[in-house]
Amino acid sequence: MKLYSIRVITPCSNTTTTTTTTTTTNPTVRPVPIRCCTLTAQQSQPMTRLRVQNLSLDDDRRSHIKAYETALLDPVQRPRSDRTRLGKKWMEYQGVSNWDGLLDPLDDNLRQEILRYGQFVDAAYKSFDFDSSSPSYATCKFPKSSLLDRSGLPETGYRLTRNLRATSGIQLPGWVDGAPSWVATRSSWIGYVAVCQDKEEIARLGRRDVVIAFRGTATCLEWLENLRATLTHLPNQTGRPTGPDGCGPMVESGFLSLYTSGTGTELNPSLQQMVREEIGRLLQSYGDEPLSLTITGHSLGAALATLAAYDIKTHFKRAPLVTVMSFGGPRVGNRSFRCRLEKEGTKVLRIVNSDDLITKVPGFVLDDCHASRTHDFHVAGLPSWIRKRVKDTPWVYAEVGKELRLSSRDSPYLSGFNVATCHELKTYLHLVDGFVSSTCPFRATAWRMLGKHKRHRV
Repeated sequence: MKLYSIRVITPCSNTTTTTTTTTTTNPTVRPVPIRCCTLTAQQSQPMTRLRVQNLSLDDDRRSHIKAYETALLDPVQRPRSDRTRLGKKWMEYQGVSNWDGLLDPLDDNLRQEILRYGQFVDAAYKSFDFDSSSPSYATCKFPKSSLLDRSGLPETGYRLTRNLRATSGIQLPGWVDGAPSWVATRSSWIGYVAVCQDKEEIARLGRRDVVIAFRGTATCLEWLENLRATLTHLPNQTGRPTGPDGCGPMVESGFLSLYTSGTGTELNPSLQQMVREEIGRLLQSYGDEPLSLTITGHSLGAALATLAAYDIKTHFKRAPLVTVMSFGGPRVGNRSFRCRLEKEGTKVLRIVNSDDLITKVPGFVLDDCHASRTHDFHVAGLPSWIRKRVKDTPWVYAEVGKELRLSSRDSPYLSGFNVATCHELKTYLHLVDGFVSSTCPFRATAWRMLGKHKRHRV
């Protein structure tokens, strides 16, 4: 008969502790080195669900095993009753204190929230029609009423209220008329707005939450917009105070084009118009109760999430707490843009894979605190007169928000990774699930995330 022992490992240390292993004959006590603040099963095997066969257990032991198995489930797949109640601390996890003390080591409740919002982005990918030969190419495959269920997110407690489309502002040459239709697809479904409507989930979260989720680049014109990497002034910013760059807020031209361009018709407004209309309607409906706006996206979607957050906070005078959870996002704007974001109270948590090249483009960072931690090109060591000339160029970007820096190299389950793999959303969710702290080994449970997500385009 086999008996299983479970060890609870306390925070990392070089000291030792003791654990009791029960056998069928007599118990023994031996010292075990403490290596990581996580939960492990038998040390000879990777952590899997606890399996007990041919063993009669009393009710108390069965309840302990059930609790252990529930702890090994992905946060999004746990029954809502088993998820952590955030209660009055919800604002901390939404970044009101810039996630101080929650990132290294990574707080388990924050990990659960990051993964939960990452799944909303995953649903945006799964709902998009990538088939360029299909007549419904670049549209949403599912109706609003069943999108979350059919994309693998049942029982979230959220209800979709608006589909979102982005339109490219690129002027196409005449020869495009003879190209396949997918080449010139100007407007495409890019995400959605969802509102938490379930009373139990609202009670668990401590407030009603509104989610805006954006997918990454998918269409030909979106790729072309990504290449328009020079900075451009935000519209309607005349007369605003200048920032440390000596100019007003500036953002990447292509991202701004996708956010503000439309066809000029009521049937196809700009992404900016759709976001403003829907958020305005929701603020009228729920503005008198505790409310949060969480904008999340991957790659291009992360950039659009940052722009949408900036737009909401500057357009609505009484906007609630706005939080951005971005995965693998490129740079978006200059230092004046970052300063305006911070002044308006927008909270941005950038989840970054240090092996992901997309997070290091476009442009370069000038004498920025992030540059010393990365291998980005920066010019802090150049003479001041050269640096001043560089400041005036449209290529000087700034990192925004707080950063959770991860690395594909830390995972024992990623091998032979390349540029595309490092940027995939499923890789980011895997790394978040496995990260404990900068001084702890990777969590053994994180390997399960890799098999749960289809390969997405960046």
